[in-house]
Amino acid sequence: METNKTFVVADDHAMIRQGISFLLKDIFPSANILQTGNFLEILKLVKQQKIDLLLLDINFPDGISLNIIPTIKELQPNIKILIFSACDEEVYAIRYLNAGANGFMSKLSEETEISYGINSVLSYGKFVSPNIQNKIMDSYILKKPINPLEQLSNREIEIARLMAEGYGNSAIAETLNIQRTTVSTYKNRLFEKLDINNLSSLISIFNLYYLKECEV
Repeated sequence: METNKTFVVADDHAMIRQGISFLLKDIFPSANILQTGNFLEILKLVKQQKIDLLLLDINFPDGISLNIIPTIKELQPNIKILIFSACDEEVYAIRYLNAGANGFMSKLSEETEISYGINSVLSYGKFVSPNIQNKIMDSYILKKPINPLEQLSNREIEIARLMAEGYGNSAIAETLNIQRTTVSTYKNRLFEKLDINNLSSLISIFNLYYLKECEV
């Protein structure tokens, strides 16, 4: 494999960035390895030069990285993105893969597994742990989503989150600058998709599956 590649290690913890950079240098001695700790710097680097692989954490001071993956892919369609996080992969992995990430790797993985994941993404364009592979297969066979919130559009997720936080239809409409009737339409649609009929059920689902910040 060609080694003169450019990597970006994006994490808001300097020690983690440094550790992953050392590992990358061992695997790819001639690689150009860049480090960053926030969204603005990530986007600046992606705009400035071709990136072969972006190792991306989930939590940053300016939000969760799910929201910037489409922008990154629009700027560089061929960039490979490997999510590197301590968040629960059963809750987070599928939604990140659906958003355009090429793989999901736990920070608790051994160095050999991290190395394998990086090479897998670069060589084959993907890396999924055996655990998530099994869940994807179960989901396909049983025709049920791993995470029920995966059925929702980004706007439906946004409205559902506000509902779970106690916002009424009027407050949601004002917050999102949309009509109350639009909120009602979205509410009916997401209740139907989740197969629920009350707010308490929605809150229970969100407590289990919503991509909120996790401890790292």
